[in-house]
Amino acid sequence: MIRSLYRAPDGAIRTDLPSDEFGAALLDSRGLLWVDFEATPPESDEPILRDVFGFHPLAVSDALQQSHVPKVDDWSEYLYLVLHSAIVEKQTGGHVDTLEVDVFLGKHFIVTHHDRAIEAIERVWSACQRDERYMRNGADYLLYRLADEIVASYMPVVESVDSTIDRIEDRIFRQPTPDILKRTFAIKRAVLRLRRILGPQREVLNKLARDDFAVIDPRERIYFRDVYDHLVRLYDITESVRDLVSGVLDTYLSVVNNRLGDIVKTLTIITTLFMPLSFVVGFFGMNFFLPSQPLDMGAPLFLTAGVMMLAIPAGMYLWMRRRGWL
Repeated sequence: MIRSLYRAPDGAIRTDLPSDEFGAALLDSRGLLWVDFEATPPESDEPILRDVFGFHPLAVSDALQQSHVPKVDDWSEYLYLVLHSAIVEKQTGGHVDTLEVDVFLGKHFIVTHHDRAIEAIERVWSACQRDERYMRNGADYLLYRLADEIVASYMPVVESVDSTIDRIEDRIFRQPTPDILKRTFAIKRAVLRLRRILGPQREVLNKLARDDFAVIDPRERIYFRDVYDHLVRLYDITESVRDLVSGVLDTYLSVVNNRLGDIVKTLTIITTLFMPLSFVVGFFGMNFFLPSQPLDMGAPLFLTAGVMMLAIPAGMYLWMRRRGWL
């Protein structure tokens, strides 16, 4: 789907401008054009990006591949940026993933390209349709709004991961299972993925806030600095979450080892209690009652063995309790 928003010089907002009118809209420096490519085939995107907007073939190729970490390339007349939005895939049991957004920023236009619907873009798109002031401040301010919404999408994801860690900790103390360990490692991979994305994305916003780009008004850099500060805090939070995940793994191993120790302790006590019985049975494993022996002579020996078999385990149990082993 290719859709467009165009703010005319008189402030009127036009939606779904035909692609054959993009060239004419770009010639009017008083207007602002936003074109959004969502889940469209590369063969239909490439002619528009290359011929209508005049983007370099390398930048167009990067935008169509959708496999890059966050970055910013300065092509003098426009900027090419790669940003990532975070989501929680509820269909796959809360899997954390990131969605790539390729952005071309010019003086009077902004082009976004992505393979899936992204809530951050939808929110800014709806806001521009409701209020023309979003587009009145220029393309660089519109990029700030997009970057701010994209960064804001990380906070619910981080909070969801933190809540999941709390639930896992409760389950570990109740009943540690291999499924909990599998879930913990999945969270650890998700946190590492977030950190690998947030690190480069933080540097992208730092460049937008401090470097001298021709398509960004110096007065707008303060907005990107604000987004950069949010990313710094998010990076620190993910660092804390990573420490929590490591703590959960250590707790799981400790609980499992303690439970294993209790099991071994119980089995050892049972074995220790029955070892004297084995000795007594083996020692007295002869016939107390022989055909040539009177019955009253074998009975005392049988009773003595029985009493010993009951008294020795009881005595060992009391002795272990006194030593504090139980």
